[in-house]
Parts: sequence; C-alpha cells; structure tokens
Amino acid sequence: MAKPNYSYQKRQKELAKAKKQEEKARRKEERRRQSDQEPGQGPATPDQDAPAAD
Repeated sequence: MAKPNYSYQKRQKELAKAKKQEEKARRKEERRRQSDQEPGQGPATPDQDAPAAD
C-alpha cells in the first residue's frame, strides 16, 4: 500500500484557502465599488438623520 502524500494534501488545502480568500476579497471590492457609485445607499451616520438635540 502506498503511503499518503501529506505535503501534496497540505498544498492543495493551502491553494483552496488562498482561492477562497481571493474570492472573498473580490466580492468585498465589488461591494465597495458599488456603494461608491450609489452614495445614497450606504449606511447613514447619526448626524445626517437626526437633528441635533440641545
């Protein structure tokens, strides 16, 4: 019986992890660009919505 090639398995796992991180970063960048193009759609800050209470 052949012994398992753990270094190959580790490399494949690392490649899959890196690919997943790249996809996540790409989606995050797309959301950032989309929110930059639509300025009114982002989360509102408290001073824009509520009048100042004195």
